[in-house]
Amino acid sequence: MSIATRTGDDGSTSLLYGQRVPKDHPQIEAVGAFDELNTALGSAKPLLSRDPRGDTIRTLLTATQKNLVALMGELACAESDAARYAASRFEKISADDVARLDAAVVALEARGLKFDGWATPGANACAAAFDVARATARRAERRLASLPAHGRTLRPELRQFVNRLSDLLWLLAREQEQEEATDKRS
Repeated sequence: MSIATRTGDDGSTSLLYGQRVPKDHPQIEAVGAFDELNTALGSAKPLLSRDPRGDTIRTLLTATQKNLVALMGELACAESDAARYAASRFEKISADDVARLDAAVVALEARGLKFDGWATPGANACAAAFDVARATARRAERRLASLPAHGRTLRPELRQFVNRLSDLLWLLAREQEQEEATDKRS
């Protein structure tokens, strides 16, 4: 079976259970934004240090990427199929997933990160990758927030998850900047 099905040559694509929509449909736009976020997280992982701290962050990012796949699946479902999706065995973002991100934010804040106002991304490659991921998360969050106006209801956990994720990515970028500054002083 080829990945080139040619069914999208007319500018349409399928939602999860087969309903055809235009490729610029708001749900497809949202799924695409979260796909970009997933990719941005993946590009940050190889830049992390190969030590226990880097391994912890890498593990958190991998779990988050799996959550993003679940989120994309839920967003790729038509409103008329929402109950079917809810009853399915597909992974879904839960309150525990939001709590995991909350705990990571609290842990980073407890490390005493210093920041003053807006950040200027680019202090190092890893910090910049986290800032790109954060900006991508905020765009994905805007796409998500637009869906109810187009008739797609959202579980609160989806909004909470992406909001916490963008906060976490901002903190991870600041942490990477400060770690490099500390390393240079050593």
